This record gives sequence, C-alpha cells and structure tokens, in this order.
Amino acid sequence: MVTRLSAVYGMGTAPTVAPERSNQVTRKLYPNYKVIVLNDDFNTFQHVADCLTKYIPGMTSDRAWELANQVHYEGQAIVWVGPQEPAELYHQQLRRAGLTMAPLEAA
Repeated sequence: MVTRLSAVYGMGTAPTVAPERSNQVTRKLYPNYKVIVLNDDFNTFQHVADCLTKYIPGMTSDRAWELANQVHYEGQAIVWVGPQEPAELYHQQLRRAGLTMAPLEAA
C-alpha cells in the first residue's frame, strides 16, 4: 500500500522550484505616428503651406513650402511625427481645413 500511495501523491519526486523574480522594470515606449498629407487636384500650394504653418507646431514658412512642393511632386509628405494624441489632433485639423490626408500610420 505504501508504494501505491507514493505514486498517487508524487512522493519521491524532485521539488518544484519557482523562478527568481526580477526587480528590473522594462519600459516600453509608445509608438510614434506619422501625419501624412496627400496630393490632390484642388488645394493650392499656398493653402497647403498656410495650413501647415497654422496647425503644425514649430512649422516655419520655408519648411511648409518645401513640404507643399514634396506633396505636389512626390504625391505625399510626412508633415509631423510624434505621439498618437497630438498626431490625431493635427491630422483632424488639417483634414478639416480641406487637405487630403492619409490615415494615421505608426512610425
């Protein structure tokens, strides 16, 4: 009977050892998002540049014109990259101003 009980209750097996807990915290950064303006047949260079300087923080007039040219000649331009919440705001503001926008995209 003793042999049978040891088989049932696992007597004689090696003890289970729990892995040591790590005190190290791994920080995961939030992804950045790209705000992309697309070329279209109805927005002027002036309107695109004006919208960029109005809604994108720190956007200079010269940089806005470079991006307007890129939109026209390359079909699109990434006008801002950063955290999701401000990316959503800038995307919405530019879209409401009439610019043709690509969907927000993780960078």
